Amino acid sequence: MKQYTVAIVGVTGLVGQTFLEILNNSNLPIKTLRLFASSNSVGTKFLYKDTPVVVEAIEQGVFETIDYALFSINSSLSKRYAKQAVTEGCKVIDNSSAFRFDDTIPLVVPSINLDDVGNHHLIANPNCSTIQSVIPLSVINEVSPILNITYTTYQSVSGSGQKGVEALHQQSDFYPVDIRQTVYPKIDTLLDDGYTFEERKMIDETKKILHNNQLLISATCVRVPIERGHAVSIRVVTKQKIDLTRLKDAFQNHPMIVLTEFPNTVDVSRKNSVSVGRIRRDKIDKNGLLLFVSADNLYVGAAQNAVDILKGMIEYE
Repeated sequence: MKQYTVAIVGVTGLVGQTFLEILNNSNLPIKTLRLFASSNSVGTKFLYKDTPVVVEAIEQGVFETIDYALFSINSSLSKRYAKQAVTEGCKVIDNSSAFRFDDTIPLVVPSINLDDVGNHHLIANPNCSTIQSVIPLSVINEVSPILNITYTTYQSVSGSGQKGVEALHQQSDFYPVDIRQTVYPKIDTLLDDGYTFEERKMIDETKKILHNNQLLISATCVRVPIERGHAVSIRVVTKQKIDLTRLKDAFQNHPMIVLTEFPNTVDVSRKNSVSVGRIRRDKIDKNGLLLFVSADNLYVGAAQNAVDILKGMIEYE
């Protein structure tokens, strides 16, 4: 079997560290793993398969001998370095929002639209809450076409990175409020229409992944004082009334969905699964359903989804 050289760009961040954790526990055909981070971390060593790997800086030509790179850096840096990597012959899976809304770049959740990868060399990894939501929604959509969706999220502080986690455990002005004491209904920047950019991500990404620009979607995204794991309350209206027993059977047959009565973030920690429950009929629309989903935002919502894309791309070769 062919062996590959793979890179993690942004290895010192929460998602970058999760990339490393997942690759350490995987059997992917990786010959060499290379690690990149900011200049402050150059020279730091991390273990990969019990072998120390030294963190490098990105320089011109550095991606010429790398087959695949998993990126988890901010959007502005991704726009610079991901394009450099592709130009130098490396295939990139990017976890930032830099390329998600570009119609020429696939936005992929492997269990739904892996075929969108095709021959593209730059793939966008969706937003954390979007990933865990569209997995059960794709199942619903197969049973009966979805007409509209309403999201309310409960997103942990690790979605903000290490500084968010630190703010949960000690006094900090990282958030506009003391996140230890409250929930906060603003994630990312506030847009002119009153939605936040996080909410816009969920709306536009859902349409792109499900290949349906006609979907009507609204979202409210809320930061909550827990360290890890996101939950989403979803209201969905379908074209036909869905038999709940048939839907639950479909959920149970999905490899990434675990049906449970009361989904919570503890049960899904460090697992590549989405917990789905509280399935019930809407009291407003006879074709409406309510459900509650939870997942590990660093696994399903970020690193594991990207690694699954990588696995799919390798198998496609």
